[in-house]
Formats: sequence, C-alpha cells, structure tokens
Amino acid sequence: DGEPMESERHVIQPQLLKDPLKLYWQGRNFYIGINMFVYFSQKRIKNQDFRGPDYFIALDVDPRERKSWVVWQEEKGPDLVIEFFSETTMDTDKNLKKEIYQDKLKVQEYYWFDPFTKELAGFHLVNGKYQQITPNAKGQLNSEKTGLALVKWQGIYEDIEAVWLRWASLEGELLPTKAEHLLLERNKLAFEKEQESQRANKLAQRLKDLGVNPEDIS
Repeated sequence: DGEPMESERHVIQPQLLKDPLKLYWQGRNFYIGINMFVYFSQKRIKNQDFRGPDYFIALDVDPRERKSWVVWQEEKGPDLVIEFFSETTMDTDKNLKKEIYQDKLKVQEYYWFDPFTKELAGFHLVNGKYQQITPNAKGQLNSEKTGLALVKWQGIYEDIEAVWLRWASLEGELLPTKAEHLLLERNKLAFEKEQESQRANKLAQRLKDLGVNPEDIS
C-alpha cells in the first residue's frame, strides 16, 4: 500500500510463492502480482479505492506484464490474496483489508502469514462472507482455487534459515524452486546413469559366468 516492506524476509517471501508456482503452471493463463496496486473504484478512477496486496493470483487471464491491476479493465479482481503481516500491519490486514477483499473485491480466498511469529490463517468466500479454512491433519491449508496447499516449511532460502510459506501438492509435496528443480534433475540423471551402469555390470558378469568374453560381442 505504498509503504516499504518491513524486513528482508517480507521482501523474499512472496517470491518464494511466485517462482515455484510459475514453474509448476507453465503453459497456463494466470497472473501473479507482488506488492502491486489493485484499483477497484466503481467510478473507474485511480485516486480512490485501491489496495496493494503483498501477493495475489488472478486465474484465466493474459499473463502479460502489468504496472498495476485495474479491475474495470481486467473485468475481474484477484482470485486469491496473501498478506504477510507484522506488528504494524496486523490490525489492518485482519480487519480493514479483510473487509475490502470480502465486500469490495470479493476475493475468493484470503490468507495471511506472519514470517516471524509464523501465524497462518486462510478464508474462503461462502455466500458473500469469509469462512475460515480448517487446516487438515498435516496442518496445511488446502486452496480450492489453485488445487494446491499452503504449508509452513522450515529451511534455507536466499541464505536465510526460517519458517517459510510455500505451495505444495495436496499430498504435501513441495513445489520446487528453480534451484531445487535443477537439483532434482541432476539427481535423476545421476540415478539413471548409476542404474545403467549397474545393468551393464550385471550383464557383463552374466556373460562371464557363461564363459563369454563381453569384448568378443560386437
């Protein structure tokens, strides 16, 4: 909302939710905004009725670059919003913004997360009013709009060890970052190479047991 982010962790956290989702949803039409103004004035003017969500997703839209999200031009508002609050923003995020997202923008799902206290809550719109999303047995919040889950993950990201909010499958498997994806690919290739080597060694041993020299086989 025009105010600077309160900590390095507040700056980094939205990106951890954006990059893996973009990688996972390649080829799908959607848009993710970070700390971007959303204009929703019924009079279609930009000097009133606007907010700057820390993170939002709009589904089934052109993924082109934008400077801001203008509801009357896009013909829809965000489908999902996440705010990362602190002591100074907590009251606004829990009350004023929640009311705006519910009554004005009619955001289908609203979540908040405190990167330091680790407080996490989610709400979905039911008959025009927010109903709290109950965590499942794994403690994750399932999102109907994305078909994914929001989970708290203890780990190191951008050289900071903390509890981070991340997207995961409904089974709890984390959506990998680019670095994690590359590591998984390297490990997969290494595993496949090792398997091929083991198969070759077994074949050579089998031929040797049969009295056949593998080098004699063209």
